[in-house]
Amino acid sequence: MGKGKNTEAKQNPVKLLLIGCILVALLVGFYYYVSRKMGVESTRETETITQTQQVLLRNLEAHYPPSPKEVVKYYCDITQCFYNEENEDAQVRELALQIRKLYDRELVANQTEEEYIQNLISDIASMKQNGLVISSYSTSSSTDVEYFSQDGFEWARLYCSFSIRQGSTLINSNEQFLLRLDENGHWKIYGWQLVEE
Repeated sequence: MGKGKNTEAKQNPVKLLLIGCILVALLVGFYYYVSRKMGVESTRETETITQTQQVLLRNLEAHYPPSPKEVVKYYCDITQCFYNEENEDAQVRELALQIRKLYDRELVANQTEEEYIQNLISDIASMKQNGLVISSYSTSSSTDVEYFSQDGFEWARLYCSFSIRQGSTLINSNEQFLLRLDENGHWKIYGWQLVEE
């Protein structure tokens, strides 16, 4: 009789250890399943964010582009959203308000907000009607940005080349951008012009 109790006592730690291992395996398996499922869902959410939404997520008050080149790149990203994405008028308005934050105060003063947005909507419609899409852009390298002082202001000049696709035809459009440093140390787009080949 005493022998049976002793064997039972020896088997209990083995049973406990076995049950513990099974529980740990179940917990690890459950954790793996849940984390994998959450990862797939977050990937799906990321995949559904459009380029327009990504561009609009940038908070220019907190993270203004630090250089003339970065300002022009962000301008180009927004421009691609205007002409390449299927945006509703509300999104075009948001993009327009965002891009105007990159403009120098003198450039902004040329048109009211409403005039700018209406002209922009008309321009977007014209581009789409003609089947034009901005397939890519490239800006001057940082070393090719020309800095100079004039009339008590700091200026920067750089170039940007747009590749515009119409069907299977590619058209290159080169533009020169002029930026002025404002009182907050931000480079603002003063204007741009088409560069003749």
